[in-house]
Amino acid sequence: MKDRLSGVIRVGVDTGGTFTDLVVAGRRGILRVLKLRSTPADPAAAVLKGLDRLGMLRGSVMVIHGTTVATNALLQGRGGKAVLITTSGFEDVLSLGRQARSDLYRLDPRPRADWLPSNRRLGVAERMGPSGESILPLSRRSLQGLLGRLRRIRPDAVAVCFLHAYANPVHEKLVARYLRREGWHLSLSHRVAGEFREYERTATTVANAVLAKPVEGYLTNLNRRIGGRLRVMGSSGGWMTATRASQLPVRTVLSGPAGGVGAASILGKRVAQGGLITLDMGGTSTDLALCMGEVPRITRTSLNGIPLLIPALDIRSLGAGGGSIARRDAGGALRVGPESAGAEPGPACYGRGGTEPTLTDAHLVLGRLPAEGLLGGDIKLDEAAARKALERLGKGLRMGVQETARGILRVVESSLEKAIRALVAERGLIPSSLSLMVFGGAGGLHACELAKNLGVGQVVIPPDAGTFSALGLASSPSIWESSRTVLLRADRLPERELRKRLRELEREGLATLRQEGLRPSALRVSREVDLRYAGQSHELTLPVGPSLVQRFHQRHGREFGYSRPGDNVELVTLRIRIAAWPPKIDFHPRYRNASGTPSGAGRTHPGLGRSRRGLTMHRRGDLRRGDHLIGPALVTEYSATTFVPKGYGLRVGGMGELRLSASKKRAR
Repeated sequence: MKDRLSGVIRVGVDTGGTFTDLVVAGRRGILRVLKLRSTPADPAAAVLKGLDRLGMLRGSVMVIHGTTVATNALLQGRGGKAVLITTSGFEDVLSLGRQARSDLYRLDPRPRADWLPSNRRLGVAERMGPSGESILPLSRRSLQGLLGRLRRIRPDAVAVCFLHAYANPVHEKLVARYLRREGWHLSLSHRVAGEFREYERTATTVANAVLAKPVEGYLTNLNRRIGGRLRVMGSSGGWMTATRASQLPVRTVLSGPAGGVGAASILGKRVAQGGLITLDMGGTSTDLALCMGEVPRITRTSLNGIPLLIPALDIRSLGAGGGSIARRDAGGALRVGPESAGAEPGPACYGRGGTEPTLTDAHLVLGRLPAEGLLGGDIKLDEAAARKALERLGKGLRMGVQETARGILRVVESSLEKAIRALVAERGLIPSSLSLMVFGGAGGLHACELAKNLGVGQVVIPPDAGTFSALGLASSPSIWESSRTVLLRADRLPERELRKRLRELEREGLATLRQEGLRPSALRVSREVDLRYAGQSHELTLPVGPSLVQRFHQRHGREFGYSRPGDNVELVTLRIRIAAWPPKIDFHPRYRNASGTPSGAGRTHPGLGRSRRGLTMHRRGDLRRGDHLIGPALVTEYSATTFVPKGYGLRVGGMGELRLSASKKRAR
């Protein structure tokens, strides 16, 4: 099951709001790691600088990039100039949206953001029926008039979304052939999101067009400068070529956090029993996910209030990270985030001009960061600047510096606890039945307190925790996904016909991946279908196979507490996912078992003495498999710091992971 990409050295590059992380990985494990400040004005600058420092700017290595360019463009409204072409009479679908209101009880609800002006929403005389039948053909005269209107607007990209194009895309294809010679980026709804629900499909197609200019410009420039070796992480946990990502930029809106969840799922199967809560806490935000054996996938998501019909990992993000700014709100209460000090100037303690108190400043004042600084001393820490920033905030709160710092931690941990409880409760679970896997540069500083508050018995911190998401990028497979709405009764579509329609979707994906260097024997095809009872408005997704309808009844009963075997079942949307076999990358740290300690034999680690805060200090590189230590302690490594409070113990697991739990007795 090998292809010409097997065995290639991979570099995972994770660009965040504060740091850019790089991991060089091969079949023998993690070869090198690097963490450096991001460059928000030009994200490619940090990527290129990191590759150059690692000696990977040239050569045969594959670069797999998790980028926030699409995310930031949608959040900040900095996309390209897009135009929507739709069926005449449906120009205002984006403004009308759905009846659902985000502020149900607000007497003065905020109006829906008009993110595409009405003068750039063009209607065309054409009409398809819900079964794909032509009601009003698209005429050449209509196309000529459309071209003239577009030339006057001079857009960067054009979104084409006709009514019921998922059932019959012939009119969208005609428009594409007519406009292609104009050089505009074309987003066709049947290719971007071939599903029903007009508002969501239109919003996704327009978002793709809006993102075309910033994403394509960024990826083209970066790919050229690294010699065409760039791959881009998609929102669903697999990578695409830079060309595919430029064609479908909307599928990269959750590119950044996807790598960490993928890596956590792989490692979690080896080191944790049962389900896993993942917590990735970086400099700007925290990403949460729930892994019950497999990576959690969803078929639709949203960003900044924009619904997106794209396959994605089920990740929840909070504006809480090491650089999150603490402030006193209008009511006099202490708040932390979502505003962040970012990479420039960064927290006050970084000594780069920052004056606002942040979570990192609070940790430093409480003695939970190494005195020699971060990233092996590359970032020196100025405790006096941190104390000054916290002192100014504390005066308004009538609190001392230490009390203010502890208050900042409590506010952040309360927000994280609330978000985790909501995530777990949605699946009908309780936190105490799960393990907590924590990574990111700041995650280990909050792990034990969160575990105690949630009732979680075991915390797992992977090797090289601060660059773990970048490792997930390096160990991710290539993926191609597509969907098509059919809206047919299950008893009217025989299994043979169902498989025929699925094969039609597969052909394009297999051809695309072959062109990208992957052999058919290296690919796995997953076939799924959305089903519902007739009259319902939401579906359940099940793998295609024998007894499909019976399995739907059983699943519906488990999910909602009832089933109706006598009712008609509808096949709503067919889904295809083609993935390469992921590379076999060893998750062990480079220094695994270096002391020769036999497997299963443990020792109490003496540490490096005590700091002035009374914490025993440990270098993670000195810990060996089976070692134990008791809190209060700090475990420092190049990319992250772990705080083990009093009452908690730590053991080093077989994969080099740190396992933290409430200590029953002191280790001997």
